Amino acid sequence: MTKREEQRVRVLTELEAGRITRVLAGELLGVSERQVYRLVRRYRGEGPGGLVHGNRGRPSAQRISEDTRQAVQSLARGTYSGANTVHLTELLEEREGIALSRASVDRILKEGGPQKAKRRRSRHRSRRDRMSAEGMLLQVDGSHHDWFLGRGPRPVLLGAIDDATGTVAAARFHPVEDTQGYFLLIEDLLQRHGVPLALYSDKHATFRSTQTSTIAEQLTGKRAPTQFGRAMEELGVRIIMAHSPQAKGRVERLWGTLQSRLVTELRLADASTIDEANHFLPTFLERFNHQFAIAPSDDACAYAQPPRDLSAILCTKYVRRVARDNTVRFPSRPEHPLFFQILPGPGRRSYAKEWVELRQYPDDSIAILHDGQTLAFKPLTLSQRMDPKAAAKRHPTTTTPTPPPITVPAQNHPWRKPLKVTKSLST
Repeated sequence: MTKREEQRVRVLTELEAGRITRVLAGELLGVSERQVYRLVRRYRGEGPGGLVHGNRGRPSAQRISEDTRQAVQSLARGTYSGANTVHLTELLEEREGIALSRASVDRILKEGGPQKAKRRRSRHRSRRDRMSAEGMLLQVDGSHHDWFLGRGPRPVLLGAIDDATGTVAAARFHPVEDTQGYFLLIEDLLQRHGVPLALYSDKHATFRSTQTSTIAEQLTGKRAPTQFGRAMEELGVRIIMAHSPQAKGRVERLWGTLQSRLVTELRLADASTIDEANHFLPTFLERFNHQFAIAPSDDACAYAQPPRDLSAILCTKYVRRVARDNTVRFPSRPEHPLFFQILPGPGRRSYAKEWVELRQYPDDSIAILHDGQTLAFKPLTLSQRMDPKAAAKRHPTTTTPTPPPITVPAQNHPWRKPLKVTKSLST
């Protein structure tokens, strides 16, 4: 019996003994006088057991059936393993037709065994206010994770989230986190929304040069931008670099959510390659943004109209001087040099000693431009680029070289003349 029921037994025992009145019994029990009559009647008929609530020990009429409980636990361990409680609740209603509250699902999972709790840091940090309008600031980053759970490669998910609304403005999978991948990400962003005012990023080599400062940079006190930074300058986008992961917490929290939700969704969609994942992303992001995005405090949009020729901006550019044989070297590793032979121009013009611009586009295609005009060229191998003597010196043959002939000095050669010793005037 509960403490309350034990109190009722003591009060009703005193009442039956005539030591207290029904009015006083009602005050002690906190019930009306009519309720005291009912309790006395049940106490006389059934004894102390009659004071126990009649539904005790009976299953509730609103109780979730045992079959549903077992189905939820089985799906949580199997089909939807890895999904958090909120995501699992949504998946059960969307795919299985099981409509339960998040609290009910959480209670059922706890009945099936202890759940792994996520450790949270307790260090105090201040929250930065959101930007007022959409497109004012986008946080960009890359997430390295086993997105396919061992079913395929381990790509990097590159993403850009709007600071004002929390909308994932663009995202795509790429083999590595590099300039080429970010160019493709920005191209998707510009085509869907427009040019933002600023990007908030970490200090990855894509955004900040990690090379030693040149003498010119030391004299001017300004570092030359990276290829991505140069492209953003041409678009009029400012890059702001964070000094810690917590400073760009919005995109970091996005990765924590996607590493739970998107991993499960990719497995359910049977996506195991980068192309399949990128094909699935737009459908997922549409549902994701509809559920989690919020309205900005200002209805104005800060996105600007993108330029028409994005390919001339979103590419890597190198300025090189043409050699005398009309060849130009593409920036590459010293052990694997890459040369291009510029073909004759109009009137068989030579471009020797001229400055040209080499462009490499995100699809790995190459273009060479001179004064804004595209030049015709063809790739060369190292042996084609070098003259025969230099090629032989760099790649010597395996045959034994012929020894040089022995030359014997003539009889009148100065080496054969006797040495004349003259006395010094001082002696």
